[in-house]
Amino acid sequence: MGHTSLEKIISLQRNPANIRNLCILAHVDHGKTTLADCLVASNGIISSRLAGKLRYLDSREDEQIRGITMKSSAISLHYSHGDQEYLLNLIDSPGHVDFSSEVSTAVRLCDGAVVVVDAVEGVCPQTQVVLRQAWLENIRPVLVINKIDRLVVELKLTSQEAYTHLKKILEQVNAVTGTLFTSKVLEERAEKEEEKEKEGEKPSGDQVYDWSAGLEEVDDSHLYFSPDQGNVVFASAIDGWGFSIRQFAHIYSERMGIKKEVLLKTLWGDFYLNMKAKRIMKGAQAKGKKPLFVQLVLDNIWSLYDAVVIRRDKEKVEKVVTSLGVKVMARDSRHSDPKVLLSAICSQWLPVSQAVLSMVCEKLPSPLEMAAERVEKLMSVGARRFDSLPEQTQHLKTAFLQCSSEEKAPVIVFVSKMFAVDAKALPQHRQRPLTQEEIAERREQARRRHADRMAAESHRETDLVSLSANMENLTLKDSKPEEEEEPKETFVAFARVYSGVVRRGQRVFVLGPKYDPAQGLSTLPEGCSASDDVSEIPHLSCCSMENLYLLMGRELEELQEVPAGNVLGIGGLEEYVLKSATLSTAPACPPFTPLNFEATPIVRVAIEPKHPSEMPKLVRGMRLLNQADPCAEVLIQETGEHVLVTAGEVHLQRCLDDLRDRFAKIEISASEPIIPFRETVVRPPKVDMVNEELGKQQKVAIIHQVKEEASQGRSSDTLHLDSSGLVTLTTPNRLATVGIRAIPLPQEVTRLLESSSEVIRTLEQVNMSLREGKSLDISVRTLEAISDLKAQLESLLQGRKWRNAVERIWAFGPRRYGPNILLNSVEGYQRPSVWQCLSRGDKASEATALRDFDNSIISGFQLAALSGPMCEEPLMGVCFSVERWDVQSTAPPQHQDSVEDDSTDHEATAESNMEGSSETAPSAESEPQRPLLNHGLPSVLTAAFLPPGRVYGVLGKREGRVLHEEMKEGTDMFIIKAVLPVAESFGFADEIRKRTSGLASPQLVFSHWEVISSDPYWVPTTEEEYLHFGEKADSENQALKYMNAVRRRKGLYVEEKIVEHAEKQRTLGKNK
Repeated sequence: MGHTSLEKIISLQRNPANIRNLCILAHVDHGKTTLADCLVASNGIISSRLAGKLRYLDSREDEQIRGITMKSSAISLHYSHGDQEYLLNLIDSPGHVDFSSEVSTAVRLCDGAVVVVDAVEGVCPQTQVVLRQAWLENIRPVLVINKIDRLVVELKLTSQEAYTHLKKILEQVNAVTGTLFTSKVLEERAEKEEEKEKEGEKPSGDQVYDWSAGLEEVDDSHLYFSPDQGNVVFASAIDGWGFSIRQFAHIYSERMGIKKEVLLKTLWGDFYLNMKAKRIMKGAQAKGKKPLFVQLVLDNIWSLYDAVVIRRDKEKVEKVVTSLGVKVMARDSRHSDPKVLLSAICSQWLPVSQAVLSMVCEKLPSPLEMAAERVEKLMSVGARRFDSLPEQTQHLKTAFLQCSSEEKAPVIVFVSKMFAVDAKALPQHRQRPLTQEEIAERREQARRRHADRMAAESHRETDLVSLSANMENLTLKDSKPEEEEEPKETFVAFARVYSGVVRRGQRVFVLGPKYDPAQGLSTLPEGCSASDDVSEIPHLSCCSMENLYLLMGRELEELQEVPAGNVLGIGGLEEYVLKSATLSTAPACPPFTPLNFEATPIVRVAIEPKHPSEMPKLVRGMRLLNQADPCAEVLIQETGEHVLVTAGEVHLQRCLDDLRDRFAKIEISASEPIIPFRETVVRPPKVDMVNEELGKQQKVAIIHQVKEEASQGRSSDTLHLDSSGLVTLTTPNRLATVGIRAIPLPQEVTRLLESSSEVIRTLEQVNMSLREGKSLDISVRTLEAISDLKAQLESLLQGRKWRNAVERIWAFGPRRYGPNILLNSVEGYQRPSVWQCLSRGDKASEATALRDFDNSIISGFQLAALSGPMCEEPLMGVCFSVERWDVQSTAPPQHQDSVEDDSTDHEATAESNMEGSSETAPSAESEPQRPLLNHGLPSVLTAAFLPPGRVYGVLGKREGRVLHEEMKEGTDMFIIKAVLPVAESFGFADEIRKRTSGLASPQLVFSHWEVISSDPYWVPTTEEEYLHFGEKADSENQALKYMNAVRRRKGLYVEEKIVEHAEKQRTLGKNK
């Protein structure tokens, strides 16, 4: 463990005031892991010469090969600052967008964050994401502007130009922070206004309206990054140096005789040094003077780089070494690489570890300084407010804030993720040095075995039976070690103690995400402990923490107990915790709010073993992978396929490698990525493919075409499609007739329904309880969320055709919470509203003949919304309006014999009726259009030293669309923002790097759904279309290509011909 012993760290864990839990956040390739190496080297764990090259916290082989971090890793460091000793629990997190879920698991366990920004690239997309994640978790960030050496060596900026460039980067970072702060203040102000309106407060007539946003009243001075506040460090981690304003203020206060406090305020800003008056004055820019920061700081660094790296002036280097008072070894000064000499000088003059760790100790909070707002946010799970929790639960807030390690304090632990470890790497299985007694005993055993072997050889018998017995024994002996040598993966929980002392073997409650502390307190007897039986309480179980570990990067150290405020690893929870969980000795403790994941898993592949007999190993391996990866999802489809869902292409490759090499340990086959599509309806076109207005005859022809497609397999007298788009369907037994129209929902409504899926799910659960007559205690927060959803829908569904539509909503789908609506437009049919929980006093609807079959229509709608007519993908943004519904009490005479049970027949009739109507749903709005919805991926590309023409070529080839481009001022970096379909994104990163010789680097993340513009069923119909596209319509139809690919994957019929036009002359000659 280097120079810091395990006993020292254990002693430091008992003082929470001197503990700092921090993570390193940044965009990919901005230098997080290099900076982490420098901090690790400060504790003697690795050599300072290997910092930036070893990548100590990147313990996976694929991390070392790719050069990117794929998982969050923790290590405990010891640092002495002044007369105080600190324990720093450092977590290095990934910067690649595919692994942003690992960032979420790291941020939850920390109180502060070190945000690293590249001095050349500035604020990048992932920088904004990590700043937002830190803001949502209420942790305090500090800033490190890294790679300043690039400003000298690559961009060749002067010190004055570099100062201007650094000011712009600070402005960009502060702009992101300011946006987050403003949105929070405005949201709080809006909530207060709503509360006043609900309380009935009305402004008087003579009251003046307040147009202010409330931003002036809130103190935001502590939020922003500024070098004079001490929360910014300028560094070059690869060269081993870094500094804050405080360090140079200390140096120059002694040399110049100026007070240190004055230099702290003036070293950064528009100040300059008047040599005549020997005073620091303001207005450097207006008077054309060098700012103090340039004159006293940057000029010195620039001259050092000029002497060592650019000019390689040995005489000047010797003067610099002498003036700085550093010692340089002869081998460093003679090295062919000038960076080695530069690093040797700078790492002694301005060590980056000292600058960063001092800033961390001074500016980041300890566990004792946790904000009350953050505690309430952690404890307010779901839609519940903190003040609605039970009184005993609210008292636990004090335990969080005190971070007490007393015996009476309740134990509260949060597990953010589970990670897999080879069982041989655990401390209890690690080889240890043998004692003198054990060595002597083994030596005696070896001597006896040798004597026995020599005796056996001297009395060897040639009997065949004896020989076969020896061979049999030899086989058994050899087979045993093979079974023992097979490595076994075990799981360790990545956790933090928020209150109490965790001890090895201690039993605690495991609180599921749906656990209700009010129900637990009312059911469990007073004084109940984790040793009692709690099987009757839903979402509550008990477990024992078998092992406790100190996380030291690639190694684990065994602990007996861990006090509050520390990060630790816990063994023995794999049977109780899937991905994350809350552990506590108090049943009043609520489960923590779920983690905020920025990346949505969208890339799906079907997995199967190469040898079918190894399917049980694959199932077990996928279960372990699902537990080990916080973002990966494992699904079993109705067809029996095992599907793996990941966040991106790099994440998919890592999961497949883990499945093959660690968890399943078998050869597997992965399908091509399964692209999720959605089906919808849109308004009919007014022009054809050549922008000619559609005539009435063409419209009628299209309607007849759709009617023919929809009526395939049905008799013509059971299906009717009129010119207005209403589909009327009569069941074969003539008992029911249903008229349905499919209407496209506005995009804003679709987005609202998609983002409010949890609220709709809660609404359905409440309605189900009311229908079953159960008493349900609905929290005020839940009712407010449902009421807000209803109000937003009413504001968006405006116009004549949507009149009173919100009150007539029958159901949502698919799965009862999707972005589709079933609307009750049947004249005279009154049914209970889906919003009945908002007004308990509503009268129940009158019982009618239709009311008995209400659920049958809903079930049919759910089936129709789950599987569309084009390629059996879910529908999205469709409103099914039921405008006619007739049910006869008796069947016609020709059907009387076939009807034995009216109710059963009616239910089957209604369900088949709705399912059949889904086939003709695209006939909405007079003329049908059936487009596919595809995922849109916003791609942010950074290209250096390269015109963007090659990038555009790759984007155009893959159906991409450029949204915005800009060139970073003062650099030669192009930033291109584009939208790319998910179906075309696979292999995009590799192709863009090949075409640009590695100079362009893309970042892909899911953004939105987008309608594919082409019609998959389009064929030329007008003369202009025949002239433009030809009789064969040879041009590729993007929607048809996607639709056929999905149908082919699902085993559905694909209408295609092997030889459609056999016009090419056959060549009879043979190739020689």
